[in-house]
Amino acid sequence: MLYKFKSRAAADLIMLEPQGRQVLEIIGKTPGATGIVTVAQIPAAIAALEAAVAAEEERRAQQAADADPEDAEETQVEPADAVHLRQRVVPFIDLLRRSAAEGYDVVWGV
Repeated sequence: MLYKFKSRAAADLIMLEPQGRQVLEIIGKTPGATGIVTVAQIPAAIAALEAAVAAEEERRAQQAADADPEDAEETQVEPADAVHLRQRVVPFIDLLRRSAAEGYDVVWGV
C-alpha cells in the first residue's frame, strides 16, 4: 500500500505504507485511507517532525558513543547505507512548508 500526499502548492508525494504511517503518527494523525493536515495544523506538524528527527539523531549519536571501537563490526546496529528519518521526512516537510506559505491543506489517500 502507498500513501499519496497532495497539496495544491506542490507536486504529490508518495510514500510506502510503513514510512507514511510513521510520519502520520509523528504528526499526531491517525493513519488511515484518507486524511487532512489543515493549514492551521502545519506548524505543529513540522515541529513534531523536526523533534522526531533530532531525537533519532541523538539516539544514534549516543549509540555510536557507547559502542566499543574494538567490537565495531559485531555491534553495528544498522547498515551504513540505512535511510534515516531525516531523509524520509525532508520532502514531506518541504510539502508542508510550501502548503503553509500558499495557504493550502495537505490531504492524503491510499
